[in-house]
Amino acid sequence: AAAMAAPPPPEPPAAAPPPARRCPSLPAVEPLLFLATLSLGLQGPLATQYLWDRLGAERGYNGPNASSPAGCGNGSAAAEPLRQEVEALVSHWNLCINLGGFFVGLFSVTLFGPWSDSVGRRPALVLPAVGMAVQAAVYLLVMYLQLHVAYFLLGRLLSGLLGDYNLILASCFAYVADTSDKRARTFRVAILEACLGVAGMLASIGGGQWRKAQGYINPFWLVLAASLAAALYAAFCLQESVKQQKPAKLLTLSHYKAVYRLYTAPEHLSSRRKLALYSLAFFLLVTVHFGTKDLFVLYELGSPLCWAPDLIGYGSAASYLAYLGSLGGLRLLQLCLEDTWVAEIGLISNISGLVVISLATTTPLMFTGYGILFLSMAATPVIRAKLSKLVSETEQGALFASVACVEGLCSLVATGVFNSLYPATLHFMRGFPFLFGAIILLIPAAIIGWIEICDSNQDYSHFSEASRSPADG
Repeated sequence: AAAMAAPPPPEPPAAAPPPARRCPSLPAVEPLLFLATLSLGLQGPLATQYLWDRLGAERGYNGPNASSPAGCGNGSAAAEPLRQEVEALVSHWNLCINLGGFFVGLFSVTLFGPWSDSVGRRPALVLPAVGMAVQAAVYLLVMYLQLHVAYFLLGRLLSGLLGDYNLILASCFAYVADTSDKRARTFRVAILEACLGVAGMLASIGGGQWRKAQGYINPFWLVLAASLAAALYAAFCLQESVKQQKPAKLLTLSHYKAVYRLYTAPEHLSSRRKLALYSLAFFLLVTVHFGTKDLFVLYELGSPLCWAPDLIGYGSAASYLAYLGSLGGLRLLQLCLEDTWVAEIGLISNISGLVVISLATTTPLMFTGYGILFLSMAATPVIRAKLSKLVSETEQGALFASVACVEGLCSLVATGVFNSLYPATLHFMRGFPFLFGAIILLIPAAIIGWIEICDSNQDYSHFSEASRSPADG
């Protein structure tokens, strides 16, 4: 009985279950942004050139196409009025398409961005990629069936309803903010911006050559394929980055209020003021970037440079190399400088390069200007990273949705201001718009420096108060 009452011998401890296999890190969002940017970079110039050829053919204009040098002795005087009519029509349709996409996208991006703070980033990445694929499919139908070019606007509106490229941009930056700590965030954002540059460079160089060899339809199949690949990557390869997902209604005003509260909430007044100032600096910087970029080709085509298509391709590649140069320069400068002063050096590079380009009358001097711009894209990732550090984890989608809307507004303002300024100043200085952009960049340089100096003075005063002993009081 005693033996029966004795407790059973202790069982050997169970072997610990093998650790679950886990990916060392979340899949990168950079391939998705690369594919989407490649799609957009191919689509924009090809659509403009298609409009030029299609509208020109309808009006019997068979002169030089949009890529022919202007002001260098090409074309006849008799064809000039017809050429101007075609230019005006292409400009009109581009404006309508861009305005339509911007205003529809303005509401959809500020709806989907804050929504992704609750339900996750993946839906806000899949939907706009599908929208871009739908737009490419509509464009292909127009080309195959010779439909009216007004269907281009329909394709852009459908893409805008699903967020368009701006929502992909916002969600990718929010994804990086979710998955990076504050120290490494600036460099991660710079990597994303470098993807923009590499994809844009490949699209600008490859798209033009492909169009010359095979027309418009085959390159647009790549636009469609790249958009679909981005959607599939987001749906099946990308893991969710939002830590605490929760169901949320999509069609509600609370998402718009979340964006509004970023800039008007009474708590943390200092952070909200910095948010507004950094947003202003970002707006001016990106407006100058878009505006001057639009004019580079026109400037190079005209007298006295009169560049041929091969030189224009090299110049475009040189301008995109600034993304890679800024990425490497930012990484090196961060070893010895704060992010703010890296941004200031980037702005100095941008200002100096634009001044040289504004005075360029020879090919070597023009490429010298491009070379000086090698750090010109270092300021934007710093500003994006600083903006993301001013809001909480649950506001990243709302923040970058507002930043994406600012970028869309930058594009519209840049097109209106710089494309109006260029013909108005040709009679006294062809490069004046670049000089004007350099002057404008002094404002964000002053804003960023002023914020850093104020923060340094605040930190110093807090340190002095903390180090003062009670007896000193």
